[in-house]
Amino acid sequence: MDILGIAQQGLQQAETQFNRSAQQIAQTSLNSGPSQPPDDSVTLSDSAVSLMSATNQYETVVGVAHTAAEMQQATLSLLA
Repeated sequence: MDILGIAQQGLQQAETQFNRSAQQIAQTSLNSGPSQPPDDSVTLSDSAVSLMSATNQYETVVGVAHTAAEMQQATLSLLA
């Protein structure tokens, strides 16, 4: 099992989610001028929750990667 590879994939997913949410917030801010009615399908609170979720996912995956590195180091010290 390639834990570090799985962690890397998780980091990429978190980054994608974060960037998508940030882009939605930016688009919402740009589109909500006084002359246009708000017709966006994503509210700012939903986007903020998505940003926090991506941040939490990123932090969790970094912890998994750190634990995997520690496990590999411990395994190598047992074999040496």
